[in-house]
Amino acid sequence: MTFLWPGMLFLLVTVPALVLVYLLIQRRRRRLADSYGGLGMARADDGRGLAWRRHVPPAFFLLSLAALIVGLTRPQAQVSLPRLEGTVILAFDVSGSMSADDLKPTRLDAAKSTAQEFVQAQPLTVQIGVVAFSDTGFSVQPPTNDQASVLAAIQRLEPTRGTSLANGIYDALTVIATSISPPAPGYYTALTPAPTPSPTPVPAGTYTPAVIILLTDGENNENPDPLAAAQAAAQRGVRIHTIGLGSAAGTTVHVNGFTVHTQLDEAALKQISQVTGGTYYNATDAPELHKIYGDIGRQMVVKPQNTEVTSLFAALGILILLMGGGFSLLWFGRLP
Repeated sequence: MTFLWPGMLFLLVTVPALVLVYLLIQRRRRRLADSYGGLGMARADDGRGLAWRRHVPPAFFLLSLAALIVGLTRPQAQVSLPRLEGTVILAFDVSGSMSADDLKPTRLDAAKSTAQEFVQAQPLTVQIGVVAFSDTGFSVQPPTNDQASVLAAIQRLEPTRGTSLANGIYDALTVIATSISPPAPGYYTALTPAPTPSPTPVPAGTYTPAVIILLTDGENNENPDPLAAAQAAAQRGVRIHTIGLGSAAGTTVHVNGFTVHTQLDEAALKQISQVTGGTYYNATDAPELHKIYGDIGRQMVVKPQNTEVTSLFAALGILILLMGGGFSLLWFGRLP
């Protein structure tokens, strides 16, 4: 246990001092009783075996005083509290095919709208980041519990070029790693930088409190291999929940002067989620997207943290004081 105001502990010396004063008073009382007894006056509690009762209320008073003094120091104790915690990376496909309207108003707009509602429903203990990817991946918003920044980042997303699912996954993994272990401040040096060590793969079935939600139509037309990226996520214990946007039948979309037929590639998205221990969701319409976000949970973690327990000591002190007063009224008809 620690104390925010440890200097107040010196007040505890008043407790033994009051005990000493009480003993001296009792000693004097016995002497007076003996002197009156010598004059032929009987002691009030002789033969009743109840002399000990008069010491109980003062003892409760002193215990109450000690508890209240400890409460005054603002004690803190380590308490393990369960809470929702983790990092969620929303990885948006912003390729040209995401402008298709087989999911109204468009695939990307529907994804943005429901993602914003998902963000607003999260507790502040959940860090949310935003990654966008087309033929390359880039971080739009590092993980934060500032929901206004996350919502603004999502709102800025617009369709661009081709699709590389792997680049989106790799960039999301980089964002997660950076949020867990921020890089040290950089300084200019002429030395050749040491190679970045590869992370040690975690045991199979081990998952970190960080997940990637991959929102895409799944049509990959750029290197590298998305399954290799999914395997890298699995080795780090990061689950990827894939959300398939669009319809299997597909639709025709006009991108940069070209007419392209685009359709949902469910097989690729199911493989990605399966490799990482995540779940694949088929978002056929906007209401379905709402249900999907409701299913994607965060990890409930138990973390020890310093919690101020002043109120506990204050309540204990008051309870003991009331008990002492109750005994005094019951036995003697008065308060101590």
